[in-house]
Amino acid sequence: MAEDPPPPLQAYVRAIGVLGPGLRDWPSTAAVLTGREPYTPALTEPPPPVALPPAERRRVGATVRLALSVAQQAAAAADLDAAQLATVFAASGGDGAICHEICSTLASPERQISPTRFHNSIHNAASGYWSIAMRSTAPSIALTAYDGSFAAGLLEALAQLRTRAAPVLLVSYEIAYPEPLHAKRPLAAAFACALLLEPRAGSDTGARIEAALAQEPCDTLEDDALESLRLGVPSARGLPLLRRLALGDGGRVVIEYLPGLQLAVEVTP
Repeated sequence: MAEDPPPPLQAYVRAIGVLGPGLRDWPSTAAVLTGREPYTPALTEPPPPVALPPAERRRVGATVRLALSVAQQAAAAADLDAAQLATVFAASGGDGAICHEICSTLASPERQISPTRFHNSIHNAASGYWSIAMRSTAPSIALTAYDGSFAAGLLEALAQLRTRAAPVLLVSYEIAYPEPLHAKRPLAAAFACALLLEPRAGSDTGARIEAALAQEPCDTLEDDALESLRLGVPSARGLPLLRRLALGDGGRVVIEYLPGLQLAVEVTP
């Protein structure tokens, strides 16, 4: 007798955080994505991570500041104890600016790399600093899947919800590399978003999302500047999903994942 298929990967969106060029938080981003406000790109300026102790605050780079900013936005909007949240941090690489510094040092006569700079350069640094800032011992996963990192992170977060049956915070983030690395790995801007996902509907939850692998054309954005941001930054591949959530009317969104394979997300208000 055939077994019943497993239940779909699904979640309820409780809160969202965003920081990017001209996008300072979720309310302002929702206004832009729904056409209520024009999109005006501007330099992304991650705020200081005030939740970190002073010593760690001085050491972190822009990537950690960016990731922690949107994570705290979402946690604060959900009014949940951040220390208890399981987290998934997804990025296509490490801190581009620090990687540039390390490469410059290796090309110099000194060639001595600071251990602190090294551990701040790798892709799981934000996860570690989040644990320090929030004094969290909850499970945390850091992953990278190149241009498909947002979709990979969303799949991982949904899988965590299935096994933990407790809220999961997804954080996807990116900053640009300086030259000459930028010529080899061009990223258009610094951008990050966070989704606080719940396993069950409640009075404080929003739309329901259900994800499955697909082979369909990906959704795009009508605004040329927003579409350039979507194409230019892996973490911004989630913008069509954020737009659907901002509109609040439900529908199907298809996001880039791996070559020849996409992630389809059904949104139910």
